[in-house]
Amino acid sequence: MDPSYRDLGDHIESIEVDFDPSVISYGELLDVFWTSHDPRGHPWKRQYMSAIFPHDDEQKRMAIGTRDREAARGNGRIRTEILPASGFTLAEAYHQKYALRGRPELMKEYEAIYPSLDDFLASRAVTRVNGYVGGYGTCETLREEIDGLGLSPAGRKRLEEIVCPPGAGKERNTGAACPAW
Repeated sequence: MDPSYRDLGDHIESIEVDFDPSVISYGELLDVFWTSHDPRGHPWKRQYMSAIFPHDDEQKRMAIGTRDREAARGNGRIRTEILPASGFTLAEAYHQKYALRGRPELMKEYEAIYPSLDDFLASRAVTRVNGYVGGYGTCETLREEIDGLGLSPAGRKRLEEIVCPPGAGKERNTGAACPAW
């Protein structure tokens, strides 16, 4: 899955996910979507609304079905909208890899490696580190893949301090939204 951001006019931004249906089905992606956020939440601005943008009638049918399933669970009013997919426009740079941008010491390293925004956004390592600093993934998973993340020894140490602080338990968000690749 390769997340990127979309501006659908009217300043609506969302995550678009390109996926390989031979690896994960659209239904499985919808399950991840519903467990990765609170569909009852009222966005404080329209650009932060929860929405699904199906590309065809079958995806729309599945999205409506899973929305109705969530509503039937008695979790309150579902505010997630189901809207037709439309043109793609990349959101402003400051929205990209938002969690990582809050860690300037790590961000500086990746900006040196990927001076082009396109290369920065396309980097699997940047995406993975953004997830880790955002609270997803485990210390164990990080240690298994840290050699492939392109960080300096100081950057690696800092990332481990963030993800694996002394005395921390396993309270990180490690569900389906952050599969270990």
